[in-house]
Amino acid sequence: MITAIIQARMNSTRLPGKILKKIKGKPILELLVERLRHCQKIDKIIIATTKNPADAATVALAKKINCPYFIGDEDDVLDRIYQAAKKYKADIIARVTADCPLHDPKIVDDLIDFYLKNKNKYDYVSNVNPPTFPDGLDLWIFPFKTLERAWKEAKLKSEREHVCPYIWKNPHLFRVGHFESKTDYSHLRWTVDDNTDFEFIKKIFAGLYRKGKIFSMGDILNFLDQNPALHKVQEGKARDEGYAKSLEADKL
Repeated sequence: MITAIIQARMNSTRLPGKILKKIKGKPILELLVERLRHCQKIDKIIIATTKNPADAATVALAKKINCPYFIGDEDDVLDRIYQAAKKYKADIIARVTADCPLHDPKIVDDLIDFYLKNKNKYDYVSNVNPPTFPDGLDLWIFPFKTLERAWKEAKLKSEREHVCPYIWKNPHLFRVGHFESKTDYSHLRWTVDDNTDFEFIKKIFAGLYRKGKIFSMGDILNFLDQNPALHKVQEGKARDEGYAKSLEADKL
């Protein structure tokens, strides 16, 4: 069974409560689930949230949209994802972050298919090391046994808060595969970390969202070409700032 596990929490430093901020009348997290439900390769979607009282709202949304959920540790995200995968008996995990509501179902399916065709060759595949897709279409695919080994062995703060670093930092332990875009779009930022990001994503949905239809990465690229001023809004922002902060914490 291929299970998409969305790590979701309300406690964001830069934009608290961002995953439930509404676009087109729906929380960001709901829009993400809506898009993932159009994936052909995903059998189940799980929202992995936290014990923080603020995430009672996350659980309430999961119930409202009939999405299974798991409540776990807020800071040890590796443990949260592992325990969620264990509870729901996930064979293969597609890890997704809740602040990325523009995931393209076809790209998700393509990456899962890439893993399935190469599962005897790789223990883990992603499209982020190095990135060639827009920031916000990041995806990580791995079997439960890979997750379990990382869960047992990872010690550093950066390896517990971000789930996958222990895996890709240790190619002598894990066979790491990479899924690339034919064109490098890594300079584009389609994730929600602050209010500027949120306003940008809101404009994308305002221009492209139609009930019952899913717009693609190509549709977004065309929309941005037609609205070049939007490109400039997101220029110059660093990628993976949260991971960089965790690396600094490792030194303490």
